[in-house]
Amino acid sequence: MSRSVLLDLARESIEEVFQAANSIDRNTLLADFPILAKKMATFVTIWLDDEIRGSSGAVIAQRSLLDDIIHNAKVAAFEDPLFSPLTTSEYLHTRIEVSVLSVPEAVNYLQSSDLDTKIRSGIDGILLSLHSHQATVLPQRWDAYPEVRDMLAHLGEQAGLGKDVLRLHPDIFIYQAETAIDHPMIKRQRTPEAD
Repeated sequence: MSRSVLLDLARESIEEVFQAANSIDRNTLLADFPILAKKMATFVTIWLDDEIRGSSGAVIAQRSLLDDIIHNAKVAAFEDPLFSPLTTSEYLHTRIEVSVLSVPEAVNYLQSSDLDTKIRSGIDGILLSLHSHQATVLPQRWDAYPEVRDMLAHLGEQAGLGKDVLRLHPDIFIYQAETAIDHPMIKRQRTPEAD
């Protein structure tokens, strides 16, 4: 299945809200792309001027790939608690990123130094979990903390467990992501003469 199908699905999900109409033909999509019926975890991130404008997702699969992208696109655009709902004018300038995640695998470690060889910066996403506290980072979001220990300290803070989280020996899982990102609607609608 083409990555453009997933990106188009995310865009159409957002457009359904703007148009107050159900335009996604689920039956045709499932017939054409049976993988969309498979239970998979996704993240949808909306970018505006190279800044995140909204994001939604989960590391553990909760619904079909089709339903997860639809759900996460709408939440990222209109319900992310860090942002006001996306406006139509903003939407035309956004880039949409869809990440389909692999099933997380537990990382067995005795001491923190073991993690340096078991987690790959920029390749593995990390889910750090202890009791009801959790934090995650997608593989493509390692820019600010390229070292494994720094990233784990950052995740510990995000989870409310503190920078020295490894002393608590949290559960750590890794996963990978297949990611696609598109161009803003404005750029895609330009005619060759406009370029």
